[in-house]
Amino acid sequence: MFKYRKVHSRKIEKVGEIMTEEIPLRPMGREDIHKLETALLIGTLLRPDVLKEIRESEERITWIDSLAVAAGALAREKAGMPVSRIAEDLGRTESTIRNHLAGKTKAGKLVRETYERFVKEGFKLEIPEIGIKYEELNKRIEEYEKKIKELKAQIESLNKENSELKALYEREKKFREELSTKFNKIKEALNKLKDEIDDLISQVA
Repeated sequence: MFKYRKVHSRKIEKVGEIMTEEIPLRPMGREDIHKLETALLIGTLLRPDVLKEIRESEERITWIDSLAVAAGALAREKAGMPVSRIAEDLGRTESTIRNHLAGKTKAGKLVRETYERFVKEGFKLEIPEIGIKYEELNKRIEEYEKKIKELKAQIESLNKENSELKALYEREKKFREELSTKFNKIKEALNKLKDEIDDLISQVA
């Protein structure tokens, strides 16, 4: 069995049994969050059982997306972000984020296990014996990172759309409140006019 280590960006070359890199387990900023998020995702994706699941699953993209969200959620939680902000950052509901962080989803459980392994062993990714060359492994990692970028772009787009919908909702809410105020004023005026008419009728009678 060959060993691998990380060199130049995210390239891997054949040198030994594992590849290692120092990863911030308690991120202090966006760059640290990104490093931990990426390490969690790749570390989870390279597990033999996960690779097997992805290969056999008909919903590979959904699987990878769930793992990416779970990895992003855990990395942000370790940076001290509240669930509401994580949900907004990743474009998911707070309920989804909580389920991932609590390990109630399979993706959340797998990513949590990867993090706990990092805590015990450091960032050591064992390359599974699946009969692929390191060039192919590099290609797969690049594909995963490309997918991550695409998913992040989708998240940003959804966040933008969500903000626009919130702004539209607030405008409509304000408009409804103004209409309600005007309606109440008209209603009061009508009631007052009715009372005046009743007084006139009573006087004539």
